[in-house]
Amino acid sequence: MAGGDRKLHIVMFPWLAFGHMIPYLDLAKFIAQKGHKISFVSTPRNIQRLPKLPPNLSPFIHFVELPLPRVDCHLPENAEATLDVPSDHIPYLKKAFDGLETGLAGFLQASSPDWIIYDFAPHWLPPIATKLGISRAFFLIFNAWFAAFFGPASALIDCSDDTPMEPEQFTVPPKWVQFPTNVAFRLYESKRILASATNNASGVSDLYRYGSAVLGCDVFAIRYCTEFEPQWLTLLQDLQSKPVIPLGLMPPTVVDDSGVNETWLSISERLNNQNKGSVVYLALGSEVMPSQEEVTELAFGLELSGVPFFWALRKPPGWNKSESVELPDGFEERTRSRGVVWKSWAPQLKILGHESVGGFLTHCGWSSVIEGLQFGKPLIMLPFMVDQGLNARVLHEKKVGIEIPRDEEDGSFTRNSVADSIRLVMVDNNEGLIYRKKARKMSALFGDKVLHDQYMHNFVEYLSKNSRCVHEG
Repeated sequence: MAGGDRKLHIVMFPWLAFGHMIPYLDLAKFIAQKGHKISFVSTPRNIQRLPKLPPNLSPFIHFVELPLPRVDCHLPENAEATLDVPSDHIPYLKKAFDGLETGLAGFLQASSPDWIIYDFAPHWLPPIATKLGISRAFFLIFNAWFAAFFGPASALIDCSDDTPMEPEQFTVPPKWVQFPTNVAFRLYESKRILASATNNASGVSDLYRYGSAVLGCDVFAIRYCTEFEPQWLTLLQDLQSKPVIPLGLMPPTVVDDSGVNETWLSISERLNNQNKGSVVYLALGSEVMPSQEEVTELAFGLELSGVPFFWALRKPPGWNKSESVELPDGFEERTRSRGVVWKSWAPQLKILGHESVGGFLTHCGWSSVIEGLQFGKPLIMLPFMVDQGLNARVLHEKKVGIEIPRDEEDGSFTRNSVADSIRLVMVDNNEGLIYRKKARKMSALFGDKVLHDQYMHNFVEYLSKNSRCVHEG
């Protein structure tokens, strides 16, 4: 049987964050549509919280539960994902994640898959898969400029405590970027990045994890496309000594359940009362928990802007009561006629697709950026962590949105900067009109499902033709 016709068995092993697990599951569904068998490996509680599979895919996708070892008293009971713990406890979650090594190795040995598609965290995985003769694909859910910014994987592995990195070195584009760009971290972002990227309570730095994942793979897959800022993809291919395959932007599909979803019925009723394009939607992702000062400044900024708003403000489940934040006294009453503060889960895709929503105040996570731009919504950007600052620099450069100004040293921002940024993007008819027009134009690319599905189809073809079993057969 030809390599392209044989049905594969592929294991998927994402990091324990829903911002990672959902793109991995989306890729798994696409591969399963081609008739290949998927074993999706995670912990029991995470698997229970994933979206239900369509009936036609259930025979092809099997969930494999590996219990998360209890290795540290810092993790709350039943904490199995990043949203279950405060951000400063995530290193302990990584330590527990490393305890999955034995269970995963046993499953791989027993099941003999053709491929394993894995995330940045399991630095110990590539040698295991290599020994078992399993082909290895590293799937990065971030984009090409983030991956290229940190240079070749070998350099990350070679980083040692003897040559500590300084925050200032990340505030300028790296030397291997030979084209003009403003892609660099702010000083306050660099300090936050280095705090987690270097050695932490897990015993292994994020940079070492990422470098090991890349060095140990046969192919590097990334959520990106050549139609948007292609120079970064070319640079990434030059930096890494292995194939780099874009998977497209993987724009999600809105599920039409308006007839039965009480949450959406309530939200849409409120949005229907606003004028077309008048509402700013504010959502900072499921794992960003702003400080009390940041919530206060955001609230007063919304109030000062005078713009109708829908604020999805939900406390992540892993944060305890002592870490909760409060809205300013009287804020909801004063803004009730034009604003909604929604304190439970909100269907982001449906909100962004509603005609009354004219802008998106976002933390600038790559998935949220894709969702906002697939609906042509200009961005008001307030990045907090990991790739988000670099995303904001690129998108500001492309004029599809603006970044809320922050203090360069400590990252603080003011209510006036929030209000001014919202008004500029939402109502200004000079510079703001440019952002709105460019974002609408960008929706043709970011929302092109046919284009991006073709990228994933090409990736599946690559897996079929390049598994070790094909070559050895």
